[in-house]
Amino acid sequence: MSTTTTQNRILAEHYTSPLIEADGPQQNPGELSNWPMLKVAYRTDKDRIASLLPPGLEPDDSALVLITFYNLPIQNAPEYGIAMNVAANYKGTAGEYTLGIGIDQETVIYPSKERWGQPKFHADTAYWRLGNRVEARTTHYGHTFAEFKGDVVGQQSSPGVCEQREFWVKYMRDVDLTPGKYDFNPHFVNVYSKFDTLHLEKVEGQLILRESKYDPIATLLPMREQVSAHLWTPTFLDRKITLGDAIDPDKFWPFADTIGGSRWPGENGAPPA
Repeated sequence: MSTTTTQNRILAEHYTSPLIEADGPQQNPGELSNWPMLKVAYRTDKDRIASLLPPGLEPDDSALVLITFYNLPIQNAPEYGIAMNVAANYKGTAGEYTLGIGIDQETVIYPSKERWGQPKFHADTAYWRLGNRVEARTTHYGHTFAEFKGDVVGQQSSPGVCEQREFWVKYMRDVDLTPGKYDFNPHFVNVYSKFDTLHLEKVEGQLILRESKYDPIATLLPMREQVSAHLWTPTFLDRKITLGDAIDPDKFWPFADTIGGSRWPGENGAPPA
């Protein structure tokens, strides 16, 4: 399998594939499992992505920002969320750097950050489909910073079995607030997943990004072109989370302070002054 692309990038490229006719997956009414993910890709400026990447990661020429609105059962309850990734490569391997995952399940935010460096923070996402209408929006600190409205226009064929590689970072600054010093030096966390596609539907609509101090995606990664939107129902084939290479601690220091649990640049956990 190729290391030159990712599942999300393949979906973005697949948007121009022809529509097909086929039956969708069947499940019990009201079933939470197998909800499709709403995946939206847009293009920004490569240098904008580069400014947010820790040392060792390189922006991909595609300059893609990859947004996922989802409802996934976690701990036997629905978790509504938004994941914000950018196309980034490490030592020739295509991947994605996760800038933030806003979720409505507070119970898993802190364990996820402690164990894996997963950049989760609390946010409220509304996401639904009624007929062919699809809408989603995420609100944080009372402000809706990302919203999508669109319509399903047809089904597309599966792009086949694909791999997904994501990079998180794990570190702990020292307890006595010494600049540049850590209790646990920064490391990449490698997230490997493998998927097949159970069902794929093409969506025509618009992703709206609004300026927000706490979620500055609209200003730090402005949209230049919307590339694709899909309802994607995956088949999960594999997932591994492993501690990766060490990151130069001095070069990483400017990236250590973030807005809350995200990877957006911050000051003492708040937006920059």
